[in-house]
Amino acid sequence: MALRVGIVGSGFGGTVHAPAFALHPQFELVAIASPNRAPALAAARGIPHAFASVEQMLEGLGDRLDVVSVSSPPFDHHHSVMAALAAGKHVLCEKPLARTLREAEEMTAAAARAGVAAAVSFEFRYVSAVQALRELVENGHLAGLREIETVRFGTDLRAATRRPQSTWWFERTRGGGVAQAFMPHYIDLATYVTGATTQATAGFLRTAIPTRTDPSGATYPSTVADGAFALLDLGDGLCGRVTIDSTLSLDQCTVAVHADGRTAVASGKTLQEMSLYVVDGDESTEYELAPHKHAQHASAHPSVPAFLSLLDDFATLVETKGGPAPTFADGLAAQRVLAAIGYD
Repeated sequence: MALRVGIVGSGFGGTVHAPAFALHPQFELVAIASPNRAPALAAARGIPHAFASVEQMLEGLGDRLDVVSVSSPPFDHHHSVMAALAAGKHVLCEKPLARTLREAEEMTAAAARAGVAAAVSFEFRYVSAVQALRELVENGHLAGLREIETVRFGTDLRAATRRPQSTWWFERTRGGGVAQAFMPHYIDLATYVTGATTQATAGFLRTAIPTRTDPSGATYPSTVADGAFALLDLGDGLCGRVTIDSTLSLDQCTVAVHADGRTAVASGKTLQEMSLYVVDGDESTEYELAPHKHAQHASAHPSVPAFLSLLDDFATLVETKGGPAPTFADGLAAQRVLAAIGYD
């Protein structure tokens, strides 16, 4: 029997969570909750039920709901996750797990008490280049690990870029900014690819442009970081460097693993578009990536193929309480790094 899913949030929840759950044979999308857009999105995507809040959804569906997928803004994650856990539902939560380390710790402890499956949407683990990098580490082709770099350069917050003022995205206290939007993914990639655990962290957040301009030319304040930088001690002589900077002249994502004898570099405009090269001395060879098993669904959204692979593992977590799905423990580990560099 398919697991019946209700989504909280109509942004990324509507563009990625909804089509992915609708496509996956082990799930049945039955509801969406959002203060304003739920009815329109439910009608557009053929979702049977629409609610204004997670509480209304939990009360309205009761035992007819198995999973709550939380894709609301970060300031709502703690509230919606705790409500779902109190109702005994399995939970998939978007990154960041929470606004603060304390919230993330509370959510992780509540999930353990509830005894349900609790996973975090670190879907970029499942892109082909990242899977290949992890395989190169696991099979010994990148023996003697020394450094891993996970980097996102972006143009989305350059001074010349005019962005509408959001109700939350440019407010630090509401979980806005690139540190919360991107940093958790790139922290997780550093530990996932290498199989390491963060032992210590140094770093900082930077706000280069504290005053933003909207499309009309009006200005407004931004209290969020437009750059985030972390140096991770991953143990056994391995260093991790995580960089997010959205104020630059190019869009470029890189995951590079440097080992004693070889280097492997995955790079592209986005994480979904990366090519992989293995550098051995003076020789550089492009690594042939296997087509993603859900590649045919990229037309729905570039993130849907990787998200479908995440749902494969989430279904296993629900069924067996095990498997490789990224769990709340992984989300908490990323939250600890964020707190260490000043986001708490």
